[in-house]
Amino acid sequence: MRPAAFGAILPISGGGAPLKKSKIVVGVQEKRVKEHKYRIGQTVLFTSRPIGHMAPNSTYEIVRLLPSDGADFQYRIKNPKEAFERVARESQLDHSH
Repeated sequence: MRPAAFGAILPISGGGAPLKKSKIVVGVQEKRVKEHKYRIGQTVLFTSRPIGHMAPNSTYEIVRLLPSDGADFQYRIKNPKEAFERVARESQLDHSH
């Protein structure tokens, strides 16, 4: 038997039985996907208006879920008193009471 070279890894065996490989799981992390807070058809309170807009905050219906703008999910919302839809960030909406 020749001597092992410097830095070589030699198997250690107890009584001649073969070594078993074992699995090591390191750094397994559950990734949670953020979801929209509101659903289509839900009534919400639009709490943020452009500067200078004097209309009071009122209720809107969620018409469509839009993707995130990088910071917040977005929604298309509609007030029955308006002829158009708006796009609002999730942070601009609140649960209707």
